[in-house]
Amino acid sequence: MDFFFIRDRKHHYRFFCSEPIRNVPVRFTRWEKVWEAAKKKLLLLPQRILAQEQAFARIRNWKRKDITIRVSGCLEIRKNNRRFFLFLQKQRSKHVIFLILEAICLPISGLLAFLPGPNVFFAVLALIIITHWQALRGINRLSRLSRHFSRTQIFREWEEAVDSGLENKFPPLLDKISHKYHLENIRSIL
Repeated sequence: MDFFFIRDRKHHYRFFCSEPIRNVPVRFTRWEKVWEAAKKKLLLLPQRILAQEQAFARIRNWKRKDITIRVSGCLEIRKNNRRFFLFLQKQRSKHVIFLILEAICLPISGLLAFLPGPNVFFAVLALIIITHWQALRGINRLSRLSRHFSRTQIFREWEEAVDSGLENKFPPLLDKISHKYHLENIRSIL
């Protein structure tokens, strides 16, 4: 599995992995239809956000003590390490705040159970909480791992095109990236 830390076309850093986006693995047989509907709603989140959340969640079960992250190489490694550290701190803070807000909303969504029909709002909120919790655990694990940054020429070309504002270079570069790293959803991430 490859991990990437690259700027998108809006100059925001994104952390993602080569694994495809998948449903959150939650099994509740009693409310199976409600959970399936909630999973479909969760997949409606923007792909760049969902890909990042799932990349963080995959880190929580990482067995090794180090990780290699592919970067563009536009920054020197020391600066890249500092930028990634700040990125992780920002993501940790955001996830803690989201979890607090979602925990406040969860009892309110439980009251909707009195309405006829399945309580999809509660199920969606519960899945979002699970997703944020798994991502937060992955962020905490990632901050303790020894990180190695691997410079990649194709991502350097991508970031240079983004910096220059050459949008006509985006499609061929994204095609090259998709082909080289088997990233089918790269257009929605970057």
